[in-house]
Amino acid sequence: MTTMSSMTTPFSLRLALAEGLADRGDHASAAAAFAELVDEATREDVGHGTTALRTSLARAYFGSAQLGRAESVLRELVDESPDDGYLHLLLGRTLQRQRRHDDARRHLTLAAVLGDHERPTAYGEARVS
Repeated sequence: MTTMSSMTTPFSLRLALAEGLADRGDHASAAAAFAELVDEATREDVGHGTTALRTSLARAYFGSAQLGRAESVLRELVDESPDDGYLHLLLGRTLQRQRRHDDARRHLTLAAVLGDHERPTAYGEARVS
């Protein structure tokens, strides 16, 4: 992917590009774009918090099967917002894809309790009634 220079292209346009890449299913390019945006937002005051950016980054990592990276970002986010059911869902699904079902179970259960998310039934997980 050709990256846009942060010196010449506004943050909002680069964010729109990253979101567009994710929407089109180009998760690897989206991950690279979101990683640059997170790095910039962390270093500079760009008028944009990093939670939403890091969540998008984790989703792009997940979509491009960069599961270790997705897990790392999601664990930080869950530590910061332990009551966010969606983050637990994403982390649980990431752990499932790594075939770490025992680790995933806790997060998927928390996702079901904390949010309006159904517990995934993939990978032989029993549905909670």
